Amino acid sequence: MLKTGIVGLPNVGKSTLFNALTRSRKAEAANYPFCTIDPNVGVVTVPDERLLALQKIAKTNVIIPAAIEFVDIAGLVAGASKGEGLGNQFLSHIREVDAIVHVVRCFEDPDVIHTMGGVDPVRDIEIINTELVLSDLDSAQKRLDKNHKKAKSGDKEAIAEVALLERLIPHLNANKPANTLPVHDDEVRLLKLFQLLSAKPVIFACNVAEGELATGEQNPFVQKVAAFVKAHSDAAYVPISARIEAELIDLSPAEAKEFLQDLGVSDSGVSNLIRATYALLGLMTYFTAGEKEVRAWTIVKGWKAPAAAGVIHSDFEKGFIKAEIVSYDDLTRLGSVAAAREAGKYRLEGKEYVFQNGDVALFRFNN
Repeated sequence: MLKTGIVGLPNVGKSTLFNALTRSRKAEAANYPFCTIDPNVGVVTVPDERLLALQKIAKTNVIIPAAIEFVDIAGLVAGASKGEGLGNQFLSHIREVDAIVHVVRCFEDPDVIHTMGGVDPVRDIEIINTELVLSDLDSAQKRLDKNHKKAKSGDKEAIAEVALLERLIPHLNANKPANTLPVHDDEVRLLKLFQLLSAKPVIFACNVAEGELATGEQNPFVQKVAAFVKAHSDAAYVPISARIEAELIDLSPAEAKEFLQDLGVSDSGVSNLIRATYALLGLMTYFTAGEKEVRAWTIVKGWKAPAAAGVIHSDFEKGFIKAEIVSYDDLTRLGSVAAAREAGKYRLEGKEYVFQNGDVALFRFNN
C-alpha cells in the first residue's frame, strides 16, 4: 500500500487533518509545537460511489474499497535539514512516503499560536521546501562524490548518474525542488533511486476557518497558494477545514451529509483531498465483482493486464492467460454481465491490454 505523509509547520492543523482523514482521534492535536513526535499511521479508504452500483449488480453484501496509508509527521521548522527541532528524524519519516500532503494555514486565529508570528502560507511553503531541498542537496553531493570514481572507470550506470546529478545539484542550489527538474524518460528511474525528498509529488491542503469551507477558493490566503502552485510547480491544492472535518468524525454518514449541506457544501473536503492524493500518485481503480464481494483494486495508470492481475496475487501475474473485461459504464448501463456479453461489451483481453479506470475484470490463469 502506498504511503502519503502529512507535513507542514507546527500548529497548521496536521494532526487535526489526520484525525479527520482516518475518522479517528489517534493523533494528539494541541496548541504547541512538536505535539506529534513519532508518526501516526492510518489507512484511509478512497471514496468511490461506483462500488454501490456494482454491489447491486453482483448482489453481495461485501464491499472493499481502495485505500491509501496516511502518515502524520511532526511539524518541521526552519533549520530542520541541520537538525533543528528534531529535523533529521522528521526528514527520515518523509523519505519513507510516496507522496506529500503539505498542510498550510490559511486562517487567522489569535488563540492558535503561529510559530512564525503571523499567517503567510507562501512563506510557510517556502520554509518547508527549502528544508527538503537542502537535505536533498547534501545527499546529492555525497552521491556525486561517490560516483565520480566509478564513472572514470567506465561504469555506465555511474556515468548516467553523474550526468543527472551535475544537472540536479545546480537546480537544487537555486532552491528549486527536484520534482521541477526536467528529466528524460531514462532518467526517471535514476531520480527515484536517489530517494530525494523534494522529488515526491505534493498536494497542498489549504486549511481554512470553519466559516470559509464553502468559499475556500475566495480566501485570499488560498489564492496566494494557488498562484504559487501555478508559478512554481505541477502540484495541486485543495481548500479544507480540518476542524470541521474532525467534527464529522462522530456523525453518521447521513448526519455528516446534512451538516455539510447546512454549511453550503455537497461533499467532504477530506473526500476531495483523498481523491486528489490518489490522482497525484498516478493511481486508478479497477474492480472485481461477484457474489462473494465487490472490491476496488489500486494500480498505476498504464499498467498492462498481467501487472494488474498481480495486485490480487502474484500467481495471477505469473500464470496470466486472459482477462475477461467489461467497463463499469457498460456494465451499469446494461445491468448485468449476461446483458453485457450479449451486447458484445464483455471481451477477452491478452497480456498487452492496458487497463482502464473502472474496468471490471475476471482473470484466467494457470496455477
